[in-house]
Amino acid sequence: MTRILTYSDIDPAAWQSLVEQSPYATWFQTPEAYRFYASNSEEMIPFVFGVEEDEHLKAICVGYITKEKSAFKQFFTRRAIIIGGPLLAEDATDAEVAALLKAVKECKVESLKFKGTEDSVAEIPASTPYTLHSTPIYIETRNFHDYSRWKSVFEANGFTYQAHLNFHVDTSSVEVVEKNLGKSRKRDIRTTIRDGVTPVLSPTIEQVREYYAILKDLYTTKVKTPLFSWHFFEQLYHTAHGRFILTEYQGKIIGGTVCVMLPGKALYEWFVCGEDGVYEHIFPSSYATYLGIRYAAENGCQIFDMMGAGKPEEAYGVRDFKARFGGEQVEHGRFICIRKSLLYKIGELGVYLLKFKK
Repeated sequence: MTRILTYSDIDPAAWQSLVEQSPYATWFQTPEAYRFYASNSEEMIPFVFGVEEDEHLKAICVGYITKEKSAFKQFFTRRAIIIGGPLLAEDATDAEVAALLKAVKECKVESLKFKGTEDSVAEIPASTPYTLHSTPIYIETRNFHDYSRWKSVFEANGFTYQAHLNFHVDTSSVEVVEKNLGKSRKRDIRTTIRDGVTPVLSPTIEQVREYYAILKDLYTTKVKTPLFSWHFFEQLYHTAHGRFILTEYQGKIIGGTVCVMLPGKALYEWFVCGEDGVYEHIFPSSYATYLGIRYAAENGCQIFDMMGAGKPEEAYGVRDFKARFGGEQVEHGRFICIRKSLLYKIGELGVYLLKFKK
């Protein structure tokens, strides 16, 4: 019998087992990710749904609904984001995946206590239940694996495929990393090290705050899309598998990469920035990403996932930056379910205008 599970129903041991065994596993579908989302209740509303077949957990979907402080902004921007794509058992059936997608679209979100292992129980901030069917303008899965096997199931349940690129860097060994690294990146890293930039692998919270100031400036002046608050990064700093790998020059933080780790499998580069162009022959962003790739190789991760490289039909400077680290370009795309067509179009126009605003 197929059973739809909400957060309070999911056995933590079964959830963790599915993470360990699924070919679609990412950090973003783990219990830790859900707890992290819940710790940022001012900015996001977490949700998780599962599908159980004859008492066997076959599928999980963890995500969040964006949450703006302004009711006006929330009305025009609310969306449900599922980073990494759903977590599926290798033998999951079409019917089970369809049941999961239906649950994501129709069931209510719960904010309850996290059921930890043994005696550990972490409180999840309470919030009003939301219905995904009526709350977000759209639901989007940002896939980090190949879901082509399930494309027809997604489409039958109202999700349209959109091409989107990414880079996966082979980090099976340090030797492989060094061999595959592009010549221009090697030169940039060599001069950056030569001129005195040093890595900070275990930064203090004060150093992370310095990094956040650089990242915030980047999003304000160039990226021109909303950035999570300082609280988000502070909470990520305290998670078990959050990794802040920073670069320091003359006693000052000048860049870094923010990653999360799925032990033994992948390190995900969520944010990267640096004071590029400020110092001659010094390339903080390139060096930070290189340090992240090295860290993945030295800590048992097989892949360094760069978490997106734009749409294939559009020129994208970030893609050019990521392409020179020796990774494989992949197209795992996104699935999007638009629930409010008019608001979606207004939102697209708003994003377009924001990016060109001086």
